[in-house]
Amino acid sequence: MMIEDQELRDVFKVASQEHLQKLDDGLLYLEQHPDDLAKLEQLLRETHSLKGDAGMLGVKNVASLAHQMEHILGGVKRGETPLNSDISDRLSQGLDAIRQLVNEAVTGQDSGINTFYILASMMGASSQLQPQAAASIVEPSSSPVPEQQLVEPQFTEPPTPELETKVENSEVVNLEKNSSFLPLQSQPEFPLQAQNLPAPSEPAPASASQSAVTASSTSSYRIETIRVATQNLDDLMTQAGELTVTKTRLGHRVAELEQITTLWEEWSREYFVTSLTLDRMQIDENGIKANGKFSQLQDYYQRTEERLERLGTLVNCLRNRVYEDTARLELIAEALESGIRTLRLLPLSTIFNLFPRTVRDLAKREGKEVALVIEGGETTADKRILEEMKDPLMHMIRNAIDHGIETVEERKKLGKPPVATLRIKGYNIASNIIIEVADDGRGLNLDSIKQTAVKRNICTLEQLAEMTETQVQSLIFTPGFSTKKFVTEVSGRGVGLDVVRTNVEALKGSIQVESLPGKGCTLRLQISTSLATANVLIVVVEDIPYALPVEFVDTAQQVSQSEIFAIEGKETILSKGQPLSVAHLTDLLELNNRQGWQKNRYFRQETGSDILIRNQKHFLNSTSKRPCIVLKVGEERLGLFVDALIDEQDVVMKPQSQLLKRVRNVSGATILATGEVCMVLNPHDLIKSVRQQVSSRGVGSARSQLETASRKQVILLAEDSIATRTQEKRILEGAGYEVVTAVDGLDAFHKLKTRDFDAVISDIQMPNLDGLALTIKIRAQKEYSELPIILVTSLASDEDKKRGADAGANAYIPKGTFNQDVLVETLKRLV
Repeated sequence: MMIEDQELRDVFKVASQEHLQKLDDGLLYLEQHPDDLAKLEQLLRETHSLKGDAGMLGVKNVASLAHQMEHILGGVKRGETPLNSDISDRLSQGLDAIRQLVNEAVTGQDSGINTFYILASMMGASSQLQPQAAASIVEPSSSPVPEQQLVEPQFTEPPTPELETKVENSEVVNLEKNSSFLPLQSQPEFPLQAQNLPAPSEPAPASASQSAVTASSTSSYRIETIRVATQNLDDLMTQAGELTVTKTRLGHRVAELEQITTLWEEWSREYFVTSLTLDRMQIDENGIKANGKFSQLQDYYQRTEERLERLGTLVNCLRNRVYEDTARLELIAEALESGIRTLRLLPLSTIFNLFPRTVRDLAKREGKEVALVIEGGETTADKRILEEMKDPLMHMIRNAIDHGIETVEERKKLGKPPVATLRIKGYNIASNIIIEVADDGRGLNLDSIKQTAVKRNICTLEQLAEMTETQVQSLIFTPGFSTKKFVTEVSGRGVGLDVVRTNVEALKGSIQVESLPGKGCTLRLQISTSLATANVLIVVVEDIPYALPVEFVDTAQQVSQSEIFAIEGKETILSKGQPLSVAHLTDLLELNNRQGWQKNRYFRQETGSDILIRNQKHFLNSTSKRPCIVLKVGEERLGLFVDALIDEQDVVMKPQSQLLKRVRNVSGATILATGEVCMVLNPHDLIKSVRQQVSSRGVGSARSQLETASRKQVILLAEDSIATRTQEKRILEGAGYEVVTAVDGLDAFHKLKTRDFDAVISDIQMPNLDGLALTIKIRAQKEYSELPIILVTSLASDEDKKRGADAGANAYIPKGTFNQDVLVETLKRLV
């Protein structure tokens, strides 16, 4: 029997080959190490998996033989059957038959295997039973047996040990005494009836029985599929990205060749003009020919002409060949990258199919009825996207069921269907994957979001007043944010949606929220399909190149100073007829106070990009306009003033060290085609920085001097020594801080929850809970992930400092070198 579905055939072929190979190797190993129970357990798992795969796809013969192998191995495991050479031969015989039956199921070629005969042979009757005799059992002339009953044994439960012992000890009877063979009813009866097969009067030759098991194959040996470790594909994809960058660098070499060609052309033109002048000077004013020196000059010009011709031929030939090689490399690089990317593609259904059970269980736990609708499961995406999106999608589903969808009673009162609809949809747009999670529940409550944001010190009322509705909705992705007042295992702990934003941003994507009160909420993830390389726009600020991801660049325009006006204290321009807030990238990156660092910047050599920068700056000075890059992240837009636009390139993002794992406004680094290191900026952070900058200015102007003077930052001080605690408290209070003291780490952790603190200062060696454990415990809380922690201790070794850094401390001050200036300056820097 051949499996009808092509995809299932391919899957079964690959999986069964892996199972059979492991079984083959394992049986050979067990012959040498019969007491290895771990290997025996592994073989039982492989056999069970093979039986399950075959039974699911309707390959009953394979399932029957695999079941018998599992039965024999189970007896060996329980100590009922010794693993001797006879048992090993039976298992190997069954394995050979299964291999041929798998080939029959995959290719449709008849294997010539008689399953009943092989079963009998595996039970110990193989040395006396002829295939023809067994064949007569399959098709008895006296009482035909329905085919369905013969090929559909039921795998209910394995035979009891008593039955197995009886089967093993039973004797083979004559065929004449068993002419009325009964059809199979269940799998436990199947080996029993096959065991009671008769023995022929003359033993069959060994070659006959062997041919029934291993049929010869005339087809050539081919390996059609291989399994490759995903890490190998990841490395290959990275190298393909490097190849793309190399292609870009070759493009710069071509540009340099063009400059050489231009130089040659200018030189040739000047030579032509000079040679004409020289011809006119051949006769002096008296008509007498010039002296010998003039002849030498003529010879030099003649040789120069010949060399210029040869140089022109070489340069043009080299230019044409480099153009051809570059074009060829571009085609190869694109084809290679596309091919590798295709190998990594998986359907979204790979993760979508994990959610129906989750939705069912969560809805049942919450007392709600939810119908899950999955669309676009056939859309393919890179395996890394699927890996990174599994947990975020799970959190989005949890959030929708717990926060968004109403109970059945509430929905009935609102006139909604009692069963809510949760829709997960995936589709492609250009070079992006879009994943949507939408529900028809109550939508987002903006008032509740604002109250929670203020309560958890995520933002102030003044900052909320500056925000748009979209920005307020985006607060649900802030770490530690939750509108739940009661903590459950589903939600309320302040973790979940911040994972969504973190993972999406790591994949160079964005997230949008669409909510209608009483109608529902939609979370839309947009993720770039290009992960190994990034298409970036190179800009220059203060003579330093920076890269902006092109997918977040909406447009670029030239803006003069007269076009900038103020709205609510923010610099604004008109873009596409709409007001657009603008900022200077120099200010956001805090490059305007570098004290002339750029003047002393070391340049290896003037490259093509340096020349372009100089030319563009001259152009800007002459036109009194500056380029403005318009970024678009979700529905938010921002204009950034830069010094110059350089180029658009494909670059490979380089991994950052653990020390620079999260740097504000920076998402990574790359190496440009010119060899310069370039920071890749994070558009999400840039927009946040502008928002914080505006809010701080607004809050600062609104706050009176009295309020500013009276406001004190609160420090939690954990120190078990009374003398040290008193001294440090006086130092901090003298510096203008309010200090709350704790006698040990446990006391500090309890007091930390009683009010808001701006920083924690702790000793390490304390009773109940030491400083390192306290730091770890604080960092385990999402709401304290950014809280500055300073360790002041007598432990001053490098190993101790490393333990403090690993625990999550921001600063480490040894008491041996302690002075109040160090402590106060450290606090000012961190708070």
